[in-house]
Amino acid sequence: MLSSFVARRLVTGVCQAAWRPAVTGLVTVRGYRGEAPDDTRGDLIEIPLPPWEEKTGEPMDIKKRRLLYESRKRGMLENCILLSLFAKRYLNTMSETQLQQYDRLINEPSNDWDIYYWATEALPTPEVYDGEVMDMLKEFAKNRDQEQRLDAPSLDYLEKESQ
Repeated sequence: MLSSFVARRLVTGVCQAAWRPAVTGLVTVRGYRGEAPDDTRGDLIEIPLPPWEEKTGEPMDIKKRRLLYESRKRGMLENCILLSLFAKRYLNTMSETQLQQYDRLINEPSNDWDIYYWATEALPTPEVYDGEVMDMLKEFAKNRDQEQRLDAPSLDYLEKESQ
């Protein structure tokens, strides 16, 4: 009778030898096509967004609350964190002109990645959005104080301000 050690070695060797040709035949050159030049992108569906309209006659306190909410509820986490922390720091001290610039900046572009790339200076900011608020956001994004920015701020600071 074979010992269990010898039996295990024998079975393992037979199984490996039997599978080896089949497995090597399955392995092909791997690669990522991504946005290959021959991709027509015909499967993409464009969903038109309504044009941004400035809310005229909106009281300042309502505008600040709306912008705070819109800063927190973004299409991507990176902007949620960046814009909500920016809004927490600067929204209450912004002038009416700055609030209008900020409102246009976060609500007019249809792609959140554009805002992120402009703020981090990965792409040049279009002239229409380039201004005082964008300069503030770019400086804020540099995080010179090396704050830990892993999540949007809790809302407890709102209750302290309203009291």
